[in-house]
Amino acid sequence: MKKQTVMKFLAVILLGLSVVWTSPSVRGNDGVLRIGILQLADHGALDEAREGFINRLAEQGYVDGQNIQIQFLNAQSDQSNLQVMSQRLVADQSDLILGIATPAVQALANETTEIPILGTPLTSFVTANLVESDERPNTNVTGTSNLAPIDQQLELLTQLVPSMRTLGFIFNAAEDNASLQVEIAEEEARKLGLETIRMTVANTNDIPQAMRALVAQVDAVYIPTDNTLVQSMSIVGQIAKETLTPVMAASTGATLEGGLATLGVDHYLIGRMTADMAIDIIENGARPQTMPIQRQSETTLVINEEMVEALGIVIPQSIRDRANSQN
Repeated sequence: MKKQTVMKFLAVILLGLSVVWTSPSVRGNDGVLRIGILQLADHGALDEAREGFINRLAEQGYVDGQNIQIQFLNAQSDQSNLQVMSQRLVADQSDLILGIATPAVQALANETTEIPILGTPLTSFVTANLVESDERPNTNVTGTSNLAPIDQQLELLTQLVPSMRTLGFIFNAAEDNASLQVEIAEEEARKLGLETIRMTVANTNDIPQAMRALVAQVDAVYIPTDNTLVQSMSIVGQIAKETLTPVMAASTGATLEGGLATLGVDHYLIGRMTADMAIDIIENGARPQTMPIQRQSETTLVINEEMVEALGIVIPQSIRDRANSQN
Protein backbone atom coordinates (compact mmCIF):
# COMPACT_ATOMS: atom_id res chain seq x y z
CA MET A 1 0.00 0.00 0.00
CA LYS A 2 2.80 2.31 0.91
CA LYS A 3 4.60 1.42 -2.31
CA GLN A 4 1.52 2.36 -4.35
CA THR A 5 1.23 5.66 -2.48
CA VAL A 6 4.89 6.47 -3.20
CA MET A 7 4.46 5.56 -6.86
CA LYS A 8 1.40 7.81 -7.17
CA PHE A 9 3.29 10.63 -5.48
CA LEU A 10 6.20 10.23 -7.88
CA ALA A 11 3.82 10.17 -10.83
CA VAL A 12 2.28 13.46 -9.71
CA ILE A 13 5.75 15.03 -9.33
CA LEU A 14 6.84 13.84 -12.77
CA LEU A 15 3.62 15.12 -14.32
CA GLY A 16 4.18 18.51 -12.72
CA LEU A 17 7.74 18.64 -13.96
CA SER A 18 6.66 17.74 -17.47
CA VAL A 19 4.19 20.62 -17.40
CA VAL A 20 6.97 22.97 -16.32
CA TRP A 21 9.33 21.65 -18.96
CA THR A 22 6.82 21.82 -21.81
CA SER A 23 4.87 24.95 -20.88
CA PRO A 24 5.46 27.66 -23.48
CA SER A 25 7.40 30.54 -22.01
CA VAL A 26 10.05 32.99 -23.11
CA ARG A 27 10.84 34.17 -19.58
CA GLY A 28 14.41 34.13 -18.34
CA ASN A 29 15.65 31.82 -15.61
CA ASP A 30 14.82 34.38 -12.92
CA GLY A 31 11.19 34.59 -14.07
CA VAL A 32 11.51 38.20 -15.25
CA LEU A 33 10.36 38.86 -18.80
CA ARG A 34 12.94 40.99 -20.60
CA ILE A 35 11.85 42.76 -23.78
CA GLY A 36 14.43 44.63 -25.81
CA ILE A 37 13.47 47.39 -28.25
CA LEU A 38 15.87 48.64 -30.91
CA GLN A 39 14.66 51.66 -32.90
CA LEU A 40 16.43 53.04 -35.95
CA ALA A 41 15.81 56.73 -35.26
CA ASP A 42 13.44 59.33 -33.88
CA HIS A 43 10.55 60.15 -36.16
CA GLY A 44 6.78 60.12 -36.01
CA ALA A 45 5.93 56.75 -37.56
CA LEU A 46 8.55 54.81 -35.60
CA ASP A 47 7.71 56.57 -32.33
CA GLU A 48 4.02 55.85 -32.85
CA ALA A 49 4.68 52.17 -33.49
CA ARG A 50 6.74 51.91 -30.28
CA GLU A 51 4.09 53.71 -28.24
CA GLY A 52 1.36 51.46 -29.60
CA PHE A 53 3.42 48.38 -28.76
CA ILE A 54 4.17 49.41 -25.16
CA ASN A 55 0.66 50.69 -24.46
CA ARG A 56 -0.96 47.52 -25.75
CA LEU A 57 1.35 45.38 -23.61
CA ALA A 58 0.36 47.45 -20.55
CA GLU A 59 -3.33 47.04 -21.35
CA GLN A 60 -2.80 43.29 -21.34
CA GLY A 61 -1.08 43.35 -17.96
CA TYR A 62 2.59 43.61 -19.01
CA VAL A 63 3.81 46.83 -17.42
CA ASP A 64 7.40 47.98 -17.66
CA GLY A 65 9.03 48.20 -14.23
CA GLN A 66 6.34 46.05 -12.61
CA ASN A 67 6.25 42.58 -14.11
CA ILE A 68 8.44 43.08 -17.19
CA GLN A 69 11.63 44.94 -18.02
CA ILE A 70 11.83 46.89 -21.27
CA GLN A 71 15.23 47.99 -22.50
CA PHE A 72 14.87 50.67 -25.19
CA LEU A 73 17.79 51.62 -27.41
CA ASN A 74 17.77 54.20 -30.24
CA ALA A 75 20.48 54.00 -32.91
CA GLN A 76 19.89 57.56 -34.18
CA SER A 77 20.25 56.32 -37.79
CA ASP A 78 23.83 55.14 -37.19
CA GLN A 79 24.62 51.69 -38.64
CA SER A 80 27.47 51.09 -36.19
CA ASN A 81 25.08 51.87 -33.32
CA LEU A 82 22.64 49.31 -34.69
CA GLN A 83 25.27 46.59 -34.59
CA VAL A 84 26.54 47.42 -31.10
CA MET A 85 23.05 47.81 -29.68
CA SER A 86 21.86 44.55 -31.25
CA GLN A 87 24.79 42.76 -29.65
CA ARG A 88 23.93 44.35 -26.32
CA LEU A 89 20.29 43.27 -26.37
CA VAL A 90 21.34 39.72 -27.20
CA ALA A 91 24.11 39.66 -24.57
CA ASP A 92 21.68 41.00 -21.96
CA GLN A 93 19.58 37.87 -22.56
CA SER A 94 16.45 39.56 -23.85
CA ASP A 95 13.60 37.06 -24.00
CA LEU A 96 11.99 38.83 -26.96
CA ILE A 97 13.21 41.75 -29.07
CA LEU A 98 11.27 44.33 -31.05
CA GLY A 99 13.05 45.90 -34.01
CA ILE A 100 11.54 49.17 -35.22
CA ALA A 101 12.35 49.82 -38.91
CA THR A 102 14.00 47.48 -41.40
CA PRO A 103 17.69 48.23 -40.63
CA ALA A 104 17.05 47.60 -36.92
CA VAL A 105 15.46 44.22 -37.57
CA GLN A 106 18.21 43.24 -39.99
CA ALA A 107 20.87 44.13 -37.41
CA LEU A 108 19.10 42.03 -34.77
CA ALA A 109 18.69 39.09 -37.12
CA ASN A 110 22.42 39.16 -37.78
CA GLU A 111 23.10 38.69 -34.06
CA THR A 112 20.70 35.92 -33.09
CA THR A 113 18.75 33.09 -34.65
CA GLU A 114 17.37 31.94 -31.29
CA ILE A 115 15.66 34.90 -29.61
CA PRO A 116 12.20 35.72 -31.05
CA ILE A 117 12.38 38.95 -33.04
CA LEU A 118 9.34 41.03 -33.96
CA GLY A 119 9.71 43.70 -36.62
CA THR A 120 7.59 46.79 -37.25
CA PRO A 121 6.81 48.80 -39.32
CA LEU A 122 8.42 47.11 -42.34
CA THR A 123 7.20 47.18 -45.92
CA SER A 124 8.40 43.74 -46.96
CA PHE A 125 10.11 41.18 -44.73
CA VAL A 126 10.85 39.08 -47.81
CA THR A 127 12.60 41.89 -49.70
CA ALA A 128 14.65 42.60 -46.57
CA ASN A 129 15.75 38.92 -46.55
CA LEU A 130 14.35 38.40 -43.07
CA VAL A 131 11.84 35.63 -43.80
CA GLU A 132 11.23 32.98 -46.44
CA SER A 133 7.62 34.03 -47.00
CA ASP A 134 4.95 36.20 -45.39
CA GLU A 135 2.79 33.14 -44.77
CA ARG A 136 5.52 31.08 -43.08
CA PRO A 137 8.66 33.03 -42.08
CA ASN A 138 10.74 29.93 -41.17
CA THR A 139 13.14 32.17 -39.22
CA ASN A 140 13.10 33.66 -35.73
CA VAL A 141 11.67 36.87 -37.25
CA THR A 142 8.07 37.89 -37.83
CA GLY A 143 6.00 41.03 -37.30
CA THR A 144 3.85 43.63 -39.02
CA SER A 145 4.03 45.33 -42.40
CA ASN A 146 3.09 48.93 -43.14
CA LEU A 147 2.80 48.49 -46.91
CA ALA A 148 0.33 51.15 -48.00
CA PRO A 149 -2.37 50.74 -50.66
CA ILE A 150 -0.25 52.50 -53.28
CA ASP A 151 -2.79 52.05 -56.08
CA GLN A 152 -5.47 53.76 -53.99
CA GLN A 153 -3.08 56.52 -52.95
CA LEU A 154 -2.20 57.42 -56.52
CA GLU A 155 -5.86 57.30 -57.52
CA LEU A 156 -6.53 59.77 -54.71
CA LEU A 157 -3.71 62.00 -55.93
CA THR A 158 -5.18 62.12 -59.44
CA GLN A 159 -8.48 63.30 -57.93
CA LEU A 160 -6.72 66.03 -55.97
CA VAL A 161 -4.46 67.06 -58.86
CA PRO A 162 -6.41 66.25 -62.03
CA SER A 163 -3.94 68.20 -64.20
CA MET A 164 -1.04 65.97 -63.13
CA ARG A 165 0.92 64.43 -65.99
CA THR A 166 4.33 63.77 -64.42
CA LEU A 167 4.91 62.20 -61.00
CA GLY A 168 8.21 62.34 -59.15
CA PHE A 169 9.64 60.00 -56.52
CA ILE A 170 12.30 60.92 -53.97
CA PHE A 171 13.77 58.22 -51.72
CA ASN A 172 16.90 56.63 -50.33
CA ALA A 173 17.83 53.85 -52.75
CA ALA A 174 19.79 52.12 -49.97
CA GLU A 175 16.49 51.33 -48.26
CA ASP A 176 15.29 48.17 -50.00
CA ASN A 177 11.70 48.64 -48.90
CA ALA A 178 11.60 52.20 -50.21
CA SER A 179 12.87 50.98 -53.58
CA LEU A 180 10.20 48.28 -53.62
CA GLN A 181 7.45 50.83 -53.00
CA VAL A 182 8.72 53.07 -55.78
CA GLU A 183 8.72 50.14 -58.20
CA ILE A 184 5.11 49.39 -57.28
CA ALA A 185 4.17 53.07 -57.54
CA GLU A 186 5.80 53.43 -60.95
CA GLU A 187 3.76 50.52 -62.27
CA GLU A 188 0.56 52.01 -60.86
CA ALA A 189 1.45 55.43 -62.29
CA ARG A 190 1.88 53.91 -65.75
CA LYS A 191 -1.62 52.45 -65.50
CA LEU A 192 -2.86 55.98 -64.87
CA GLY A 193 -0.98 57.30 -67.91
CA LEU A 194 1.58 59.24 -65.88
CA GLU A 195 5.23 59.79 -66.66
CA THR A 196 7.59 59.21 -63.74
CA ILE A 197 10.95 60.60 -62.60
CA ARG A 198 13.15 59.23 -59.81
CA MET A 199 15.41 61.25 -57.51
CA THR A 200 17.51 59.44 -54.88
CA VAL A 201 19.31 60.66 -51.79
CA ALA A 202 21.95 59.10 -49.54
CA ASN A 203 21.08 60.98 -46.35
CA THR A 204 18.99 63.82 -44.99
CA ASN A 205 21.57 66.42 -46.06
CA ASP A 206 20.85 65.60 -49.71
CA ILE A 207 17.13 66.22 -49.46
CA PRO A 208 16.79 70.01 -49.97
CA GLN A 209 18.82 70.09 -53.20
CA ALA A 210 17.32 66.85 -54.54
CA MET A 211 13.78 67.95 -53.73
CA ARG A 212 14.20 71.29 -55.48
CA ALA A 213 15.66 69.57 -58.53
CA LEU A 214 12.76 67.14 -58.62
CA VAL A 215 9.89 69.62 -58.25
CA ALA A 216 11.28 71.59 -61.19
CA GLN A 217 10.50 68.58 -63.42
CA VAL A 218 7.20 67.17 -62.12
CA ASP A 219 3.62 68.09 -61.33
CA ALA A 220 3.50 66.21 -58.01
CA VAL A 221 5.72 64.09 -55.75
CA TYR A 222 5.17 60.73 -54.07
CA ILE A 223 7.23 59.75 -51.01
CA PRO A 224 7.26 56.11 -49.81
CA THR A 225 7.66 55.07 -46.18
CA ASP A 226 11.34 55.89 -46.36
CA ASN A 227 13.06 56.55 -43.02
CA THR A 228 15.45 59.13 -44.50
CA LEU A 229 12.65 61.18 -46.07
CA VAL A 230 10.22 60.82 -43.20
CA GLN A 231 12.76 62.37 -40.83
CA SER A 232 12.82 65.46 -43.07
CA MET A 233 9.18 65.91 -44.00
CA SER A 234 9.12 69.44 -42.58
CA ILE A 235 11.81 70.40 -45.10
CA VAL A 236 9.92 68.62 -47.88
CA GLY A 237 6.75 70.43 -46.87
CA GLN A 238 8.41 73.83 -46.89
CA ILE A 239 9.77 73.30 -50.40
CA ALA A 240 6.35 72.03 -51.50
CA LYS A 241 4.77 75.27 -50.27
CA GLU A 242 7.39 77.48 -51.88
CA THR A 243 7.03 75.77 -55.26
CA LEU A 244 3.31 74.98 -54.99
CA THR A 245 3.99 71.27 -55.53
CA PRO A 246 1.54 68.70 -54.16
CA VAL A 247 3.28 65.95 -52.18
CA MET A 248 1.70 62.64 -51.27
CA ALA A 249 3.43 60.65 -48.52
CA ALA A 250 2.69 56.98 -47.99
CA SER A 251 2.25 57.32 -44.22
CA THR A 252 -0.33 59.39 -42.37
CA GLY A 253 2.22 60.85 -39.96
CA ALA A 254 4.49 62.08 -42.74
CA THR A 255 1.48 63.57 -44.51
CA LEU A 256 0.58 65.68 -41.51
CA GLU A 257 4.18 66.95 -41.33
CA GLY A 258 4.57 67.95 -44.96
CA GLY A 259 2.24 66.16 -47.34
CA LEU A 260 -1.09 67.09 -48.91
CA ALA A 261 -3.24 64.03 -48.21
CA THR A 262 -3.00 60.26 -48.17
CA LEU A 263 -4.86 57.04 -47.66
CA GLY A 264 -2.49 55.28 -45.32
CA VAL A 265 -1.94 53.05 -42.35
CA ASP A 266 -1.92 54.03 -38.69
CA HIS A 267 1.48 53.21 -37.18
CA TYR A 268 0.17 53.38 -33.62
CA LEU A 269 -2.33 50.64 -34.45
CA ILE A 270 0.40 48.66 -36.22
CA GLY A 271 2.40 48.82 -33.00
CA ARG A 272 -0.57 47.44 -31.09
CA MET A 273 -0.91 44.60 -33.58
CA THR A 274 2.74 43.78 -33.01
CA ALA A 275 2.19 43.68 -29.25
CA ASP A 276 -0.60 41.14 -29.73
CA MET A 277 1.89 38.96 -31.59
CA ALA A 278 4.33 39.35 -28.70
CA ILE A 279 1.66 38.28 -26.23
CA ASP A 280 0.94 35.20 -28.35
CA ILE A 281 4.62 34.29 -28.08
CA ILE A 282 4.74 35.01 -24.35
CA GLU A 283 1.52 33.30 -23.30
CA ASN A 284 0.99 30.60 -25.88
CA GLY A 285 4.50 29.69 -26.94
CA ALA A 286 3.86 30.76 -30.53
CA ARG A 287 6.99 30.58 -32.68
CA PRO A 288 7.95 33.30 -35.17
CA GLN A 289 8.80 30.56 -37.67
CA THR A 290 5.10 29.79 -38.13
CA MET A 291 3.55 33.20 -37.43
CA PRO A 292 2.45 34.95 -40.66
CA ILE A 293 3.37 38.58 -41.24
CA GLN A 294 0.39 40.74 -40.25
CA ARG A 295 -1.02 43.80 -42.05
CA GLN A 296 -3.51 46.45 -41.08
CA SER A 297 -6.73 45.76 -42.95
CA GLU A 298 -8.19 49.27 -42.67
CA THR A 299 -6.71 52.50 -44.00
CA THR A 300 -7.08 56.07 -42.81
CA LEU A 301 -7.77 59.07 -45.05
CA VAL A 302 -5.76 62.05 -43.85
CA ILE A 303 -5.88 65.60 -45.22
CA ASN A 304 -3.31 68.23 -44.25
CA GLU A 305 -5.48 71.35 -44.23
CA GLU A 306 -2.51 73.69 -43.85
CA MET A 307 -1.02 72.32 -47.06
CA VAL A 308 -4.38 72.41 -48.84
CA GLU A 309 -4.65 76.12 -48.09
CA ALA A 310 -1.02 76.85 -48.98
CA LEU A 311 -1.30 75.13 -52.37
CA GLY A 312 -4.81 76.36 -53.14
CA ILE A 313 -6.05 72.81 -53.71
CA VAL A 314 -9.80 72.22 -53.90
CA ILE A 315 -10.74 69.00 -52.11
CA PRO A 316 -13.72 67.26 -53.74
CA GLN A 317 -16.68 67.01 -51.37
CA SER A 318 -16.79 63.22 -51.75
CA ILE A 319 -13.26 63.01 -50.34
CA ARG A 320 -14.09 65.36 -47.48
CA ASP A 321 -17.18 63.30 -46.67
CA ARG A 322 -15.07 60.18 -46.51
CA ALA A 323 -12.57 61.83 -44.18
CA ASN A 324 -15.36 63.15 -41.96
CA SER A 325 -16.98 59.72 -41.74
CA GLN A 326 -13.89 58.41 -39.95
CA ASN A 327 -14.37 60.82 -37.03
